[in-house]
Amino acid sequence: MDAASITRLFFLAAIWGASFLFMRVSVPAFGPVALIMFRVGIAAAFLWLASRFFKHPLQAGRLWRHFLIIGVLNSALPFILFAYAAQSLPASLLAILNATSPLFGAAVGALWLRTPLTGAVAVGLACGLAGVTVLVGQNLALAGTSEWTAIAAGLLAPLSYSVASIYTKARPGLATPFNNAHGSMWMATLVVLPLFLFAPIRQLPDAGDWAAVSLLGIVCTGAAYLLYFRLIDDVGPTRALSVTFLIPVFGVLWGAVFLDEAIGWHTVLGGALILTGIATTAGLFGPRRQPA
Repeated sequence: MDAASITRLFFLAAIWGASFLFMRVSVPAFGPVALIMFRVGIAAAFLWLASRFFKHPLQAGRLWRHFLIIGVLNSALPFILFAYAAQSLPASLLAILNATSPLFGAAVGALWLRTPLTGAVAVGLACGLAGVTVLVGQNLALAGTSEWTAIAAGLLAPLSYSVASIYTKARPGLATPFNNAHGSMWMATLVVLPLFLFAPIRQLPDAGDWAAVSLLGIVCTGAAYLLYFRLIDDVGPTRALSVTFLIPVFGVLWGAVFLDEAIGWHTVLGGALILTGIATTAGLFGPRRQPA
C-alpha cells in the first residue's frame, strides 16, 4: 500500500469515526428518525450529483428491489438504531460497538453461506464477545439498566451491516459498488420518509445542528463512499476493509476531544479485545501463504 492509499485510509477512518460525534451532537434537536431522514436524503442528493459528474447511470428500474434490500439493511435500519443509541451512549462507545460488524459477519456467514467456522474464527468470535461484555457490563454498571435498550440498538446496527454485506457478497456483479451506494441511499430515503411523517423534528435546530447533519450526510456518508470505492480500486477490498480497525480509534479520539468523554479502562480493554477478535477472525495473525 503506497503513501497516498495509506493517507486515504486514515482520512476515511477519521471521517467515519466522526459520524458518531455528529450524531451525538445533532440527535437531541432532530430526534433519531428526522436526523437519519436528513442524513440519507442529503447523501442521496450528493451521490446523484456525483453520478451526473462521473456519468454513471443508476439503472434503478431494473435493480430497485436489490437497492431496497441494501438500503434498509445497510443504511436506514442501522443508521436509525445508532441515532437512537446516540441519545444516551457516548460517541466513543458507539464507534467501538460499530467495529463488531466483522464479528457478526463471520457468524452470519457461517450460518447463511455455510462458511466453515475454523478454530481461528471461533477464537476471534470469543475474544470479540469478551470485549463486548466488558464494554456493555461496565456501561450498565455506571448508567444503570435503563441503558440496555440503547446498547441493544448499538449492537443490532452492526448486525444489520453484516447481513447487508453477506447479502451483497452472495450477489456479486449485480451492480457496481458506486450504484449500490447511490441506489441504496435513495431507497433508504424512501423507507425513512413515512417514519419521518410520524416522528418530525423535535425542536428548532440551531446552526450547529444543521452543520452537523450536513457534514453527516455529505462528508460521512456521500463523500466517504466515494473515498472507500477509490480505496477498493487502488488496494483491493481486503486491504480497504482494514479501515474497520481505525474507526474506533478516531471515534474515541473525537469523543474525548470535542465532547470531553472519559476514556476509562473498560473502553481501552473492551476495544482492544474487539479489535483483536476482528484481526483473529480475519486471519491477520495466521501464517501468510506464499504466492504460487
